[in-house]
Amino acid sequence: MKLSADQIIELENETITLCQEMIRIPSVNYGEGRGDEKAMAEYVASKLAEVGIKSELIETAPNRVNVVAKIEGSDQSRPGLVLHGHIDVVPANADDWSVDPFSGEIKDGFIWGRGAVDMKDMDAMILATVRMWQRVGYKPPRNILLAFFADEEAGSDYGSRWLVKNRPELFNGYSEAVSEVGGFSLTITGGHRLYLVEAAQKGINWMKLSAKGTAGHGSFINPDNAVTKVADAVSRIGNYEWPQLETKTSGLLFRKIAQLTGDKYDQKNVKPLLKHLGGAVKMLGATISNTANPTMLEAGYKVNVIPQSASAVVDGRFLPGYEDQLQETIKRLAGDDIEVEMITRDIALEVEFAGPLVDAMCKAITGEDKEGIPVPYLMSGGTDNKALSDLGIIGYGFSPLRLPENLDFFSLFHGVDERVPIDGLKFGVRVLYEFLDNI
Repeated sequence: MKLSADQIIELENETITLCQEMIRIPSVNYGEGRGDEKAMAEYVASKLAEVGIKSELIETAPNRVNVVAKIEGSDQSRPGLVLHGHIDVVPANADDWSVDPFSGEIKDGFIWGRGAVDMKDMDAMILATVRMWQRVGYKPPRNILLAFFADEEAGSDYGSRWLVKNRPELFNGYSEAVSEVGGFSLTITGGHRLYLVEAAQKGINWMKLSAKGTAGHGSFINPDNAVTKVADAVSRIGNYEWPQLETKTSGLLFRKIAQLTGDKYDQKNVKPLLKHLGGAVKMLGATISNTANPTMLEAGYKVNVIPQSASAVVDGRFLPGYEDQLQETIKRLAGDDIEVEMITRDIALEVEFAGPLVDAMCKAITGEDKEGIPVPYLMSGGTDNKALSDLGIIGYGFSPLRLPENLDFFSLFHGVDERVPIDGLKFGVRVLYEFLDNI
């Protein structure tokens, strides 16, 4: 349903207000079960109730609260779409910020605050869109399940994973999902404006490396030193140059970049193309290979005592289809003296950048930006789409934003002075509204 000019302005302005108000609710997730989304969940439910949308608050642990609501579509014969966001945010140290991180302040054309891009901006766009539907009496083409999840920032055990395991009936009849970290613009060499739609995610292998040795006095010569064994393993892993690998998604992206810039595409070496990506190289540069970063070390209890054990933790991330390569390489680099234990594993995802849902995304973007070029990309992290995939739901990242050319967007995720451009947010809600009108 097309909106009038006044209704579009109303939609945009409400998105800004909702985003500010949600930032002012500090739904901080500290990890290890310590988080509180209750006030935020109640706010979302109240905004839905104001326009007659019934929702369910699902508390999975004290103050760990999710919100779900169903909106009936005009065609009941088609499977529905899950439209989801998470309502928790990572902590923010106010002393490091130039504004109060929970102020939702407007400054320099941006809304500032923790969650502005991760992901209360998208939560605001979703809420503003469905509230407008109710005001104008509109039904979307398909059933919509609104899901505002807790605990995404610490593994989703109290959010999407809990609901998939304990309330799977909520998702019956839904085949696709749309959520965060996609649909935003990236201006590359030549002024070409790409819109990156997330169609793939790396998987996770967090591993503990352990070594045993002979304890002894720190003044003695000790060739069986557990600390040395772990240090050598960590050094080999941390300095290893992983071979470049192509996936369907990365192949489409880098071929397009080569085409637009006139640069050469080499399937075995896309590093020369990274120079066209600006600040986005932080994430996209990590998606051309598996990666493994040592992040934690533990050994010893006194400076003059050689301990009999030592350990390290490695954050391994694998491309879709290449988990075995990651594990085999880590074991080889660690060496025979090191025990490798998997402590956390999560799947990789990759879906086709094709079909009616993707067509609707592309049409919505180019309808607002004639020069926009929608492309798929592979994300180095993960989203709640991983949990939904356990139910066979195909997920994409599509929270559209048109960004200033010089904005280092990826550094804002979990970063100091997190902020979202107001013009970009207005653009985003117009695109999201158009997209959902054509699904």
